[in-house]
Amino acid sequence: MDHEPRFLHPNAIVEPLVDRFFAWAHTYTPVQAAMNMAFLQLPLLESYLESPATHVAASGNPDLRGGYFVNIAENRADEVRALVDSIRTERAPMLEFAEGIAQADHLLEENATGFDLTPLYAKLPPALSGLVELVYDMFSQPSIRFLEPLIYRSPVFAEGRQSVQLSLETGVERPFILSTPRLPAPGVVDLPLPFRHPGLTALFAARLRPTSLNALREALEIDDDETAEGLTRLLSPEPLTRADRHIETGGRVRYFGHACLVLQSQEAAIITDPFISGDSTATGRYTYDDLPDHIDVCLITHGHQDHIVLESLLQLRGRIGTVVVPRSSGGNLADPSLALYLSSLGMHVTEADIFDEVSFPGGKLVATPFLGEHADLDIRAKSTYWVQLAGRSIFVGADSSGVDPVLYRHVRSHLGATDMAFLGMECDGAPLPWLYQALLTRPIPKRMSDSRKLSGSDAEQAADIVTELGAREAYIYAMGEESWLGHVMATSYDESSYQLRQIEKFLGWCRDHGVPAGHLLNQREWRW
Repeated sequence: MDHEPRFLHPNAIVEPLVDRFFAWAHTYTPVQAAMNMAFLQLPLLESYLESPATHVAASGNPDLRGGYFVNIAENRADEVRALVDSIRTERAPMLEFAEGIAQADHLLEENATGFDLTPLYAKLPPALSGLVELVYDMFSQPSIRFLEPLIYRSPVFAEGRQSVQLSLETGVERPFILSTPRLPAPGVVDLPLPFRHPGLTALFAARLRPTSLNALREALEIDDDETAEGLTRLLSPEPLTRADRHIETGGRVRYFGHACLVLQSQEAAIITDPFISGDSTATGRYTYDDLPDHIDVCLITHGHQDHIVLESLLQLRGRIGTVVVPRSSGGNLADPSLALYLSSLGMHVTEADIFDEVSFPGGKLVATPFLGEHADLDIRAKSTYWVQLAGRSIFVGADSSGVDPVLYRHVRSHLGATDMAFLGMECDGAPLPWLYQALLTRPIPKRMSDSRKLSGSDAEQAADIVTELGAREAYIYAMGEESWLGHVMATSYDESSYQLRQIEKFLGWCRDHGVPAGHLLNQREWRW
């Protein structure tokens, strides 16, 4: 059996972890990871240890869905305590760096009054020495610029934090990724490997091409029989790839759920914000088995945890030609470089600024502006895209807001009208602290922070976008409504929800203006 052809099981679940927490941009990129560990994750775990029963009860309360509660049974509290101890011991450089950021910000607040910043360098915490620059903007407002490429090469970035947990889909919703670490469990395989390890690429290639248990043991450096036995359960004698995953003529768009689209022609395949279901036994959805064998370009619109999903990206690394990401501001605390992030994972990355073009066989794409949805923070690593493929133009709008519709008039004047527009309408998103609390070194009044939300377009703004783009069709993607996204999205809507009522209002506007439109859910296909 060790040498027989085997494929990765179609229902394999892959969770990339950093110190047992689910990996996403703010828990991986070194500056933001240090801040999240010091000011969110450790305090969260310590709160759990004070009252495990309270956290478990809150995790099961539907009214508190998406809250920061650790969903780990009380009888495993000692394991959480051991995790806290190991983090405090082994991640001391990260914790010192985070504390240093808070101290440096206080230093600027007290001393940076528009005069020369040179004397302040000697007063910086040692953990920041040589890794930051103190700057003013043109309005003499001070800030810290982080030298990200250097920090990736410092003790603040530790690949030893990384591991991968493998299991089979059970149909039971996984714990919320922002709050609950993943502990060892029966039927789960833990691989203490960095994400860039080539053995992981070999494992995920087995979705398409046969391998053997022996070959995987060697590639993944598995030297104990217990782990090998667990891996055996994750293998299958046959692949489950769909015959229609490629097309021979014309063009096709497939909706894979949330903001994930696969755009195809005979010559090329493009995927946007990949977030793929791993449950091949479920009906009414596309899964990894429906993806083309080669994907020329992967488009990432922004760095939120539901749009740059490492769980999916790692599994696609071996079949993606290049990942196109928006260019960041270069050292802003709230705006980590997505190019550095994905390059460190072993992916080929193309960084694009506004109106940069990227060609692919039989077509091209253009990076276009993205407004809003980031609580008014100065985050520039966000982009929409205009894709020309198989004779049609497709606007990938993600969560961009129509707060200034004239922007889209400029896009149209540069690129022409679009055939299909795909937009998000989470128009009453979470407030600023929900996602960025660990990065806030100074308190913000609640009324102020509550006014700054992670919101996309409402009905009027979406209508303005469609009008200004001259879109002939318009589709709103599901905002975490698919059943398999709960561990990442933790959203709850019903018919009375403001967001859904705004979508219905927008669809009514489309009907009145003769624009074919729809509210997407689970899966859909367009052919021409």
